[in-house]
Amino acid sequence: MIELLRRFGGKFRRYMVIGPVCKLIEVIFDLLTPLVIAQMIDKGIGSHDVNAVIHYGMVLGAMAVIGISFTLVCQKMAALTSQGMGTDIRGALYQHINKLSYVELDRFGTPSLITRVTNDVNQVQLAVALGVRMLIRWPFLAVGSMCAALAIDLKLGMIFLICTPAIGLVFWFVMARCIPYYKQLQAKLDRIALICREGLSGARVVRAFVREDHERERFAQAADDQAHTAIAVGKLSSVLNPVTFLVMNLGVCAILWVGGIQVNVGELTQGQVMAFVNYMTQTLTSIVYVANLVVVFTKASASASRINEVLNCEPSITDEGNQPVALPEPSELAGGAASVPALSFDHASFSFGAGAANAVSDVTLELPVGKTLGIIGGTGSGKSTLVSLIPRLYDASAGSVSVMGADVRAWPLDQLRRVVATVPQRASLVSGTIRSNLTWRDEAATDEELWAALDMAQASEFVRNKPQGLDAPVEAGGKNFSGGQRQRLTIARALVEYPQILVMDDSASALDVKTDAALRRAVRELAGRAPVFSRGVPMTTVIVSQRVSTVRDADMICVLDHGSVAGLGTHDELYATCQLYREICQSQLRREEFEGQQGSSAPASAPSPASAPAAPASVCAKEGC
Repeated sequence: MIELLRRFGGKFRRYMVIGPVCKLIEVIFDLLTPLVIAQMIDKGIGSHDVNAVIHYGMVLGAMAVIGISFTLVCQKMAALTSQGMGTDIRGALYQHINKLSYVELDRFGTPSLITRVTNDVNQVQLAVALGVRMLIRWPFLAVGSMCAALAIDLKLGMIFLICTPAIGLVFWFVMARCIPYYKQLQAKLDRIALICREGLSGARVVRAFVREDHERERFAQAADDQAHTAIAVGKLSSVLNPVTFLVMNLGVCAILWVGGIQVNVGELTQGQVMAFVNYMTQTLTSIVYVANLVVVFTKASASASRINEVLNCEPSITDEGNQPVALPEPSELAGGAASVPALSFDHASFSFGAGAANAVSDVTLELPVGKTLGIIGGTGSGKSTLVSLIPRLYDASAGSVSVMGADVRAWPLDQLRRVVATVPQRASLVSGTIRSNLTWRDEAATDEELWAALDMAQASEFVRNKPQGLDAPVEAGGKNFSGGQRQRLTIARALVEYPQILVMDDSASALDVKTDAALRRAVRELAGRAPVFSRGVPMTTVIVSQRVSTVRDADMICVLDHGSVAGLGTHDELYATCQLYREICQSQLRREEFEGQQGSSAPASAPSPASAPAAPASVCAKEGC
């Protein structure tokens, strides 16, 4: 909590000073009130002097007005401080989360991050507000009341010295057992958020498989688990107030008993006894509120540690110190002995965490500028992981990945991700309009450029059918569009401003074969039109797919098997030399298609390793190909 105050409390320092000072003035008036009442009783009521009663009543009224005025100022300072700090913390959290790499995001998890940005920040806001308003009031009121009571009569003051440690003992007993529960509560809130997110985002799947009862039961179990913990800590906390007030009332009874005796013998006045009762009530009530403040601060401390955990997490992928990369001249990229490849993997490997098996193992390939690389393989073969190394969503654990001749670690991330446009496997749109979604790469893009991108992505037809066209609304997640429409819109978004490298990560899986073919043809034609680019450099394309028809026309095809390169070459070369690729083709293509293929590049029967043409080492990298 202190760390958050140091980091975000600087510009609210004057509010955090003015607020407690105003509250301190209010407390001084509260401490003077019992003395004024004592005078009113002794000099007014005791002497039957109406004027004295009116006089002291007016003094009490003036003190109340002044106290309320300072209280209102303190309340405003507390609101400005807590809401301002909460806004800054939430903004800093969100900004920092967006700097984290996929590795850190995977470690924290989306539900936990959402809980930290919302619930945990709210707990800190509450603690800051109460700190400004109450942290000075109740401790100062308790100590001040005790000192004032001891000043009136030392014998009665001994009752304070007995009651206060008794309450402190109860407080310590309860808090020592409550603090571990508060930490558990936040973790269980994360679990509830996770189940909510899964159930709501996958509502269609849940209903399709008639799993509503299962999801309700799963949510109920998580909610009950959290509720049991909350009830347990609530039971412990509920002991504080009754026991504290019991001690307080016993103390008041003792004061009235002993004070009554002293009044009878003339050692104390009735007003002094009433002032003593008021101070006793103020002292023990203050201790109760201090106990409640500690509960709030304990919760806030647990939340603050979770917030600091995120803020102190250094992203593993940064571009600090990286200077803008000078792109090669078009003549260097055009070809020749010294040509610079658009994309290069040099023995690149990647694993999710230390000690985990490699998801990508020792991949080496080069892709010339303007060419198309197709990546194919079974589910879980590492296709998406491999292409995520290109825009540096992950960093290679070993080896290197280069774009336009420069290692991706040397690129400023903004520049790299403008050169490389990625269409993710899962189509993602945000609420707004079609136009606002398409202009992510170039906010100044004209309507003509947007329609050109939509035409290439085969999306212009259904967009034109919308009454509002480019300004048609998009719901959160693009739920008002079909899966294929969402995919085409995300492809169009990537094509705006014409990237130099386009990565399509299985982004046409929801498209029919005809639309998929038209899309590939449009991208191929775009890649060949170098003049449309600012530097005269044609677009290089990387296509990830499980369809042979999608990658068969690529200039180079990479076949992945459990993260390793099983084959590398053209469609004809791989069909003739790579058994895994040939099996994929035979499982997807029509009989006449692969019979024709066999006639052109392979024997009529399924070739054996002995009869297959010899393959260069760069073409087939896995035993059995």
